[in-house]
Amino acid sequence: MNEANHIKEAERHGAWASPVPPPGAAADWTVPQHWDELTDEDHWVWDTLFARQTTLLHGRAVHEFEESLEVLHLSRPGIPNLDELNEKLGARTGWKVVAVPGLVPDDVFYQHLSKRQFPAGNFIRKPSQLDYLEEPDVFHDVFGHVPLLAQPGVADFMHELGLLGLQALELGQLHRVARLYWYTVEFGLALERGEPRIYGAGILSSFGESHYSLESAKPHRLAFDLKRVLRTRYRSDAFQQSYFVIDRFEDALKLLRENDFAAVCSELDGLPDVDPWLADEAELLAAA
Repeated sequence: MNEANHIKEAERHGAWASPVPPPGAAADWTVPQHWDELTDEDHWVWDTLFARQTTLLHGRAVHEFEESLEVLHLSRPGIPNLDELNEKLGARTGWKVVAVPGLVPDDVFYQHLSKRQFPAGNFIRKPSQLDYLEEPDVFHDVFGHVPLLAQPGVADFMHELGLLGLQALELGQLHRVARLYWYTVEFGLALERGEPRIYGAGILSSFGESHYSLESAKPHRLAFDLKRVLRTRYRSDAFQQSYFVIDRFEDALKLLRENDFAAVCSELDGLPDVDPWLADEAELLAAA
């Protein structure tokens, strides 16, 4: 795959980031949250999105997501104060959320994950952008990602994914980790009582894709296969064309621990990438 294609589909936290921290950011790209400077409109956007998504996701998201919203007290009005949130999250799984000004480079992103730190955009979309914002903001990052970080299995998976990302950078295989991240952390589905449920943050934080991922006849819903995932391209600017459904979302951690990433990548390097619109009949879930 050439460099242009790598950039096109690279994991979105770093693909479009400047290599230099902006003014006011530390070397690791973190910035103060300045929670007291948030406006009434900022909090209104959060509350509007929160109310809409929690209503929609009841019965659509894995049950641990709703459980974690209450554990972390995210149902309180307004954008969460990260200092207060981190007290609860740290006590549960040792993770914390750090504010960043926007997209960060890949090495910075995976360094944070390897230290059990999740970078969250220190801004929120405008009222006119309620339905879609391509760059991840605080609602996507905190509402979509953070609740499941209160679950030990997910917390450990994300930590090991950070370590894997750093390894992949050295191996020149970052696009493989980006695909794994994309089809699990961002757009993953998991079976619950025999039915697909949402655990990926890109779906959890999207009103339209919460419907589309489970109800539309357009996308493929495929049984999760690690090698297939690592070969499958994706787009960051549209609803997904394929969703990979794992038996239980907790099984993602087992995938990292039971596979030699470097060996798998070496095996896949001789195989072509897969278009996400293409799928064999045998790969499709019967329930889809």
